Amino acid sequence: MQSTSTTAFHKHATPAGVLIAIGIVFGDIGTSPLYTLNAVFHNRVITEDVALGALSAIFWTLFFQTTLKYVIITLQADNKGEGGIFSLYALIRRLFGKWIVIPAMAGGAFLIADGIITPPISVASAVEGMQKISPHINTVPIVVCILILLFIFQQFGTDKIGKIFGPVMLVWFTFIGVLGLMAMSHNFAVLKALNPWYAYVMLSQAPGGFWLLGSIFLCTTGAEALYSDMGHCGRNNIRVSWIYIKVMLILAYAGQTAWLLQHVGEEIGTVSPFYHIVPDAIYLPTLITATMATIIASQALISGCFTLINEAIRLDLWPRHRVVFPGNIKGQIYIPFINWFLMAGCIGMVLYFRESTRMEAAFGLSVTLTMIMSTILINFYLYTKRFPVPAIVLITGLFLAIESAFLTANLQKVKEGGWITLLIGSCLFIVMVVWRSGRRITTSLKKIVTVDGYVELLKQLSTDNNITKYATNLVYLTSSGSPRRVEKTAIDSILSRSPKRADIYWFVHVNVLDEPYSMHYRVDTIVKNDIYFIEFNLGFRIEPRIDYYFRQVVNDLVKSGEVDVSGRHEQCYQESRIGDYKFLLTDSFLSFENDMPFVKNFLMKSYFNLKYISVKEWVNFGLDPSNVTVEKYPVVVTPVAYTPLLREH
Repeated sequence: MQSTSTTAFHKHATPAGVLIAIGIVFGDIGTSPLYTLNAVFHNRVITEDVALGALSAIFWTLFFQTTLKYVIITLQADNKGEGGIFSLYALIRRLFGKWIVIPAMAGGAFLIADGIITPPISVASAVEGMQKISPHINTVPIVVCILILLFIFQQFGTDKIGKIFGPVMLVWFTFIGVLGLMAMSHNFAVLKALNPWYAYVMLSQAPGGFWLLGSIFLCTTGAEALYSDMGHCGRNNIRVSWIYIKVMLILAYAGQTAWLLQHVGEEIGTVSPFYHIVPDAIYLPTLITATMATIIASQALISGCFTLINEAIRLDLWPRHRVVFPGNIKGQIYIPFINWFLMAGCIGMVLYFRESTRMEAAFGLSVTLTMIMSTILINFYLYTKRFPVPAIVLITGLFLAIESAFLTANLQKVKEGGWITLLIGSCLFIVMVVWRSGRRITTSLKKIVTVDGYVELLKQLSTDNNITKYATNLVYLTSSGSPRRVEKTAIDSILSRSPKRADIYWFVHVNVLDEPYSMHYRVDTIVKNDIYFIEFNLGFRIEPRIDYYFRQVVNDLVKSGEVDVSGRHEQCYQESRIGDYKFLLTDSFLSFENDMPFVKNFLMKSYFNLKYISVKEWVNFGLDPSNVTVEKYPVVVTPVAYTPLLREH
């Protein structure tokens, strides 16, 4: 059940909420008028059929893909108030088997790949407006500098500057709408293109008409953000604001189309049709506003990538990285590794393509694949909500048909540069597959034993004064969710290596929930004042600060009398009521004693390499390094069958 506050948050639309949604959600889709029609007519002579057909196709793409699929249908699939492809996966994974993770990982991987091309093309398309003033200006250094500053700024959070996102984007959308209205004031007949017939004429009769869908698709590339940002803005705030946004977008595209109809038989050149409809008197302010809008759009997408990766980490689909919470806004996070990875990718894109018209070749292909994956997941979500089967088939079939057409048209971009985002997305997908598979294999090899069989030994060790006390409280993190079962490596660590005497042994399990913000725990007393099991149940967006949570739980247990520490001799010398505590982590490494087939060998070596460069367990669980000891143990997947040695006589 959703909480009352979450339901109210999504149910009500407020002026402040709508303004926030305009600033956060629609940056990507709101800057698409800068380059969409420019992509359609790149190296193409302007014709009336293509101009009107492009406007018609844009209108109906925004209707089907953005309004119908995301605003009306997909926003219903909220996971305790949160949205995004991994939230959707977490919502349905228990009902449809393990394979459902494949489209979730693929969709997430290609969405991150899109995060590498969107900031460069958005910023470049705005900055290139300077070429109308100075045709020979080199915009590459300017774009690179803006991107570097943008990524450097991420570590400081967006608390303060985020407050101007909404007003700036409201000004931007109002401006492009008014600009479009002015541009078509002498030719309102251009609105006849809203008739789908014109799209059909373009696709069926214009030379290469069908392949223009690859460029038309750019008008809806930001639609996925509508769903991903639902937790920040609220469902109805997004829906209400979209009404205004869509009207302004259509006016902007219609105004550019009116200009195109005035220049039939010509080529648009290097400057986007958007800048051609800007009056000279306000050209420079328009250039500045457009650049600010693209920076905000890029900021929103970068933040979305951080959220996406954090969810993947919590769901065990991605190697662990250090996650920082730089601001006071709920859900605002910063992941240094991903930040610099995205920055390197974005700068590489700018240096490789140099112009936004060339970047358009790589843009859109990865998002199309993401949308297809989200359609597959939404199909299963509709089943969970007991929609009529004919309705599910109709909805899924409609969106798959549309997105398959866009994908087919976008495939022509592969040789023109689309291979880059495909390669990046595929590599990210492989990383997810390797990490998930490696985790599953190593987890399956862990031997789980019943604590009850070792209770007497642990009690005896706890009171054996002949052995130096290791810690007052010795804490083991365990992957076992059962209070009576733990890894054999933990028991061996206590008893078999160098026996570790402690007053109390704690086994702590962290359970990541399918919902985002839950925080609760339970305690199982195995032997009072000797052995306890704690399970922390944390939402997949909660930072697991286990050190802090553990101290809080133990203090609560002492207050309630469930733990009695009054008999400790050293208590009078220590400020803490619970005494000292030591977290002992067991970490695995791939043993040389393996004889695996090639594929499994590659998989496991890749997994342990990823594990080596990922953040350490004590960092991931928010543990103070002064209280942590790490013990290594080997992983043997397929033992080597050695030939026995023969002794010489």
